[in-house]
Amino acid sequence: MTTLAVLFLFIGLIAGAIGSVAGLGGGVFFVPSLLFFVNQYHPGSMSPQVAVGTSLIVIAVTALSSSLSYLKQKRVDTKIAWLFFFGSTPGAITGVYLNTLLPVETFSLLFGLFQLCMFALIMAKDRMKPHSIHWDVHHRFVDSEGVEHEYGYSRWTAILVSYLVGVCSSLFGVGGGVLMVPAMLILFRYPPHIATATSMLVIFLSAVVGSTTNVLHGHVDWLFAAMLAPGAWAGGKLGAFAAARMKGRTVVMVLRVLILGIAIQMIGEAVLK
Repeated sequence: MTTLAVLFLFIGLIAGAIGSVAGLGGGVFFVPSLLFFVNQYHPGSMSPQVAVGTSLIVIAVTALSSSLSYLKQKRVDTKIAWLFFFGSTPGAITGVYLNTLLPVETFSLLFGLFQLCMFALIMAKDRMKPHSIHWDVHHRFVDSEGVEHEYGYSRWTAILVSYLVGVCSSLFGVGGGVLMVPAMLILFRYPPHIATATSMLVIFLSAVVGSTTNVLHGHVDWLFAAMLAPGAWAGGKLGAFAAARMKGRTVVMVLRVLILGIAIQMIGEAVLK
């Protein structure tokens, strides 16, 4: 158990830091880690539903830690974050109930396919030109290099996107950032730093809702959440600090490889069972 605690402290730190920099929350690391390592030490003790519920608790810790730092850096658009949260809340509740209907093999396959889709989206987003759409709200932002960015959003489009993000957040325990950030970058032309920082605040709010529902269903292992949380908190702070001083291209490249690896692993497990 001591070895597992040290391992999860390290996983929480790395996942929290990378998740904070990229605005993804870290769930792509927490769920597979819980399913693999816990079941290695205690076979059959960690179900997909409990892994997702525990992951969301830790995601909330990571997102709160990084959001507090990003708010101090004035990189969070709080008005838009609350709008996205309004749409993601019913989605998060829907995702929890859908999660209870999935057997282990189906969960692994869907999770893997979901990750493959996110890998493809992240690979394509740098090559995709922003779409010209009607925006209800327009904003301008000048970054630290003096470059002016114009971005905005359509309220109903934002609510629809955030609803889907909320469903995926609770269903797969990934925090929703893997959909939220690409949507903000591609659909609404957000500057990357504003997108990732705002995403972390939305992830925190959505994870709190999803976690509350999971707690009511008994889908949280508090011992393993406590093992991951300290590292996740420190990682969230570290990621926000690093994001203010570096470009995220290298981190995104690492994430692409890790997401693809996790997808292949989960699909392989589902096929072999």
